[in-house]
Amino acid sequence: MNETPQQRKMDLRRRSIYLLPNLFTTAALFAGFYAIVQAMNSKYEFAAVAIFIAMVLDGLDGRVARMTHTQSEFGAEYDSLSDMVSFGVAPSILMYEWAFRDLGKWGWFAAFIFCAGAALRLARFNTNIDIVDKCYFQGLPSPAAAALVAGFVWVMLDNNFTGFELRWYAAALTVFAGLSMVSSLKYYSFKSINMRKSVPFIVIFMFALFFILMSVNPPLNLFLLFFGYCLSGYVMWLLSLRKPKTPPAAQP
Repeated sequence: MNETPQQRKMDLRRRSIYLLPNLFTTAALFAGFYAIVQAMNSKYEFAAVAIFIAMVLDGLDGRVARMTHTQSEFGAEYDSLSDMVSFGVAPSILMYEWAFRDLGKWGWFAAFIFCAGAALRLARFNTNIDIVDKCYFQGLPSPAAAALVAGFVWVMLDNNFTGFELRWYAAALTVFAGLSMVSSLKYYSFKSINMRKSVPFIVIFMFALFFILMSVNPPLNLFLLFFGYCLSGYVMWLLSLRKPKTPPAAQP
């Protein structure tokens, strides 16, 4: 059966490789790779900051692709592979090098739970992308989980704590983040926010206040921000349990 020009155009877009969005994905991949190298060289603060940079770049590549109408299947697959390195492998190695070496098998077990959780989370997201509600994520997003782990390392280094002192707390947080990724909890996706629409003046003021707070103590505020976001899924779950269930319709 002959394809219409519209179908041929869609097929070409799926097979095409666009430069601009994939440059952002490559930069995010490099940031994740850089975080791994710095963690292995005991430069943990550089590694934590690199993971946050990867998270920012990962948020830009999809938006750039949608704004320039350059979405492709190649870009989606490339983005998932980049996410696995930056938000799965890099945080696991950072935590292991910083705090888990003295825990023996429990250390690499905790690190592997996070790494496997990120892989399962990304695989589930790719397979359910056309099924789940666009306003909510199913399970904690891997960038947020990576930011939680990296933020913990960064804020503890900023307060002169060593990984050995906090190894069990770090292990508990890492396992908690890994299990949250594979949970069925709902997390707000912020995809319903339309940047092109007009907003009240108070919204701009709140954004300015947010950046001011971030500049005061970036490690602490970033950690608290993502820790609160991680807990938000559990809060929404508890609130859903308190809602009265709708009684079944009366039988005739």
